[in-house]
Amino acid sequence: MLIAIDHVQLAAPPGSEGVLRAYYAGVLGMTEIPKPPALAARGGCWFEAGAVQLHLGIENAASGGGEGGFRPAKKAHPGLRVTGIDAFAARLAAHGAAVTWDDDLPGHRRFYSEDPAGNRLEFLEPVPDRS
Repeated sequence: MLIAIDHVQLAAPPGSEGVLRAYYAGVLGMTEIPKPPALAARGGCWFEAGAVQLHLGIENAASGGGEGGFRPAKKAHPGLRVTGIDAFAARLAAHGAAVTWDDDLPGHRRFYSEDPAGNRLEFLEPVPDRS
Protein backbone atom coordinates (compact mmCIF):
# COMPACT_ATOMS: atom_id res chain seq x y z
CA MET A 1 0.00 0.00 0.00
CA LEU A 2 1.34 3.43 -0.92
CA ILE A 3 1.47 5.91 1.96
CA ALA A 4 3.46 8.92 0.73
CA ILE A 5 5.86 10.27 -1.85
CA ASP A 6 9.36 10.05 -0.41
CA HIS A 7 10.91 12.46 -2.90
CA VAL A 8 10.75 13.77 -6.45
CA GLN A 9 13.85 13.64 -8.63
CA LEU A 10 14.50 16.21 -11.32
CA ALA A 11 17.35 16.15 -13.81
CA ALA A 12 20.04 18.74 -14.37
CA PRO A 13 23.06 19.11 -16.64
CA PRO A 14 26.62 18.34 -15.56
CA GLY A 15 28.28 21.13 -13.58
CA SER A 16 25.01 22.85 -12.57
CA GLU A 17 25.22 22.15 -8.83
CA GLY A 18 26.25 25.73 -7.98
CA VAL A 19 23.28 27.40 -9.67
CA LEU A 20 20.96 24.70 -8.31
CA ARG A 21 22.15 25.40 -4.76
CA ALA A 22 21.71 29.14 -5.27
CA TYR A 23 18.15 28.60 -6.53
CA TYR A 24 16.81 25.83 -4.29
CA ALA A 25 18.48 27.01 -1.07
CA GLY A 26 18.82 30.74 -1.75
CA VAL A 27 15.64 31.51 -3.68
CA LEU A 28 13.20 28.77 -2.58
CA GLY A 29 14.56 28.61 0.98
CA MET A 30 15.08 24.85 1.02
CA THR A 31 17.87 23.16 3.00
CA GLU A 32 20.48 21.09 1.23
CA ILE A 33 20.75 17.60 2.69
CA PRO A 34 23.80 15.37 2.27
CA LYS A 35 23.71 12.58 -0.27
CA PRO A 36 25.08 9.17 0.72
CA PRO A 37 28.76 8.94 -0.35
CA ALA A 38 28.14 6.39 -3.13
CA LEU A 39 25.45 8.66 -4.63
CA ALA A 40 27.36 11.90 -4.04
CA ALA A 41 30.05 10.67 -6.44
CA ARG A 42 27.45 10.93 -9.24
CA GLY A 43 27.00 14.67 -8.71
CA GLY A 44 23.75 16.51 -8.18
CA CYS A 45 22.27 17.69 -4.90
CA TRP A 46 19.29 17.04 -2.63
CA PHE A 47 17.06 19.57 -0.86
CA GLU A 48 14.25 19.52 1.66
CA ALA A 49 11.67 21.83 3.23
CA GLY A 50 9.50 20.19 5.86
CA ALA A 51 8.26 16.88 4.43
CA VAL A 52 9.15 17.88 0.85
CA GLN A 53 12.33 16.47 -0.71
CA LEU A 54 13.60 17.31 -4.18
CA HIS A 55 16.59 15.46 -5.59
CA LEU A 56 18.48 16.96 -8.52
CA GLY A 57 20.34 14.28 -10.44
CA ILE A 58 22.92 14.89 -13.13
CA GLU A 59 21.86 13.76 -16.59
CA ASN A 60 24.15 13.81 -19.60
CA ALA A 61 24.23 12.06 -22.96
CA ALA A 62 25.51 8.84 -21.37
CA SER A 63 22.76 8.78 -18.74
CA GLY A 64 19.83 9.48 -21.03
CA GLY A 65 20.16 13.15 -21.89
CA GLY A 66 20.30 12.33 -25.57
CA GLU A 67 22.89 13.08 -28.18
CA GLY A 68 22.72 16.83 -27.63
CA GLY A 69 23.15 16.52 -23.86
CA PHE A 70 20.68 17.52 -21.16
CA ARG A 71 17.08 18.43 -22.05
CA PRO A 72 14.67 19.37 -19.24
CA ALA A 73 11.16 17.94 -19.22
CA LYS A 74 8.74 20.64 -20.37
CA LYS A 75 5.46 19.10 -19.15
CA ALA A 76 6.41 16.86 -16.20
CA HIS A 77 6.78 18.76 -12.93
CA PRO A 78 6.36 18.59 -9.16
CA GLY A 79 3.45 20.52 -7.68
CA LEU A 80 4.74 22.35 -4.60
CA ARG A 81 2.21 23.65 -2.09
CA VAL A 82 3.10 27.01 -0.59
CA THR A 83 1.65 29.56 1.81
CA GLY A 84 1.62 33.25 0.93
CA ILE A 85 1.67 32.55 -2.81
CA ASP A 86 1.76 36.22 -3.86
CA ALA A 87 4.87 36.89 -1.75
CA PHE A 88 6.40 33.64 -2.99
CA ALA A 89 5.82 34.62 -6.64
CA ALA A 90 7.27 38.08 -5.96
CA ARG A 91 10.36 36.48 -4.39
CA LEU A 92 10.96 34.33 -7.48
CA ALA A 93 10.39 37.27 -9.83
CA ALA A 94 12.80 39.43 -7.81
CA HIS A 95 15.45 36.76 -8.43
CA GLY A 96 14.81 36.85 -12.18
CA ALA A 97 12.62 33.75 -12.43
CA ALA A 98 9.65 33.92 -14.79
CA VAL A 99 6.27 33.52 -13.07
CA THR A 100 3.32 32.38 -15.18
CA TRP A 101 -0.03 32.42 -13.39
CA ASP A 102 -2.67 29.82 -14.25
CA ASP A 103 -6.28 30.07 -13.04
CA ASP A 104 -7.50 26.73 -14.42
CA LEU A 105 -7.41 24.67 -11.20
CA PRO A 106 -10.60 25.27 -9.15
CA GLY A 107 -10.03 25.96 -5.48
CA HIS A 108 -6.37 26.95 -5.93
CA ARG A 109 -4.16 29.83 -6.92
CA ARG A 110 -1.12 28.65 -8.81
CA PHE A 111 1.75 29.62 -11.03
CA TYR A 112 4.51 27.93 -12.96
CA SER A 113 8.19 28.76 -13.06
CA GLU A 114 11.44 27.04 -14.03
CA ASP A 115 14.60 26.27 -12.11
CA PRO A 116 18.01 27.23 -13.60
CA ALA A 117 18.16 23.85 -15.41
CA GLY A 118 14.81 24.53 -17.13
CA ASN A 119 12.76 22.11 -15.00
CA ARG A 120 9.11 23.14 -14.79
CA LEU A 121 7.85 23.75 -11.24
CA GLU A 122 4.25 24.34 -10.16
CA PHE A 123 3.57 26.35 -7.00
CA LEU A 124 0.04 26.28 -5.62
CA GLU A 125 -1.98 27.36 -2.62
CA PRO A 126 -5.54 26.27 -1.82
CA VAL A 127 -8.10 29.07 -1.74
CA PRO A 128 -10.11 29.05 1.50
CA ASP A 129 -13.72 27.92 1.06
CA ARG A 130 -15.85 31.03 1.55
CA SER A 131 -19.23 29.30 1.74
